[in-house]
Amino acid sequence: MILDKNAIQETHYKVLNVKEDANYEEIRTSYRSAVLSLHPDKLLKSSERSSSNEIDGERFLKVQKAWEILSDSSSRSCYDKELRSTRQDFLAAEVAEDLRLDDMMVEDGGEALELFYQCRCGDYFSVDSLELEKMGYSLLREGSGISILSVDTLPGSVILPCGSCSLKARLLICMDDI
Repeated sequence: MILDKNAIQETHYKVLNVKEDANYEEIRTSYRSAVLSLHPDKLLKSSERSSSNEIDGERFLKVQKAWEILSDSSSRSCYDKELRSTRQDFLAAEVAEDLRLDDMMVEDGGEALELFYQCRCGDYFSVDSLELEKMGYSLLREGSGISILSVDTLPGSVILPCGSCSLKARLLICMDDI
């Protein structure tokens, strides 16, 4: 299981330098290229044993492990599910709070509506209607509240960082907000 941010960045796909949707042949080609350049027999030919060779040896083992997982369709499928799950868990762990549009305070900033929600540190999570519009969410102000203008819009969420601390909030955009 992948447990930390660094491990998420170093996936088997990244070890083999392929995209996550790469086909078998692309993975195989990248594996063969990496194995040829990192093979221990090739490293033994160098006259001195150095820390660079040890790092290359570790890299060779990572390449081997990545190939074992990604070359077999069933193990790759399991790995992909675990990777997606870990990424979702990681994102959920970083979000301090889930918000809805009606939780947000609204200010009319002239050309755009400013949406705010106070963080526990005292600063604010914020987003404006122009940013949301770029993401496909058009807002309509109704008295003191807001709603989504388009019924064609799909539900979604936007991660909002606090202006001062490291906390983040997830603004859930639901079709009930129409």
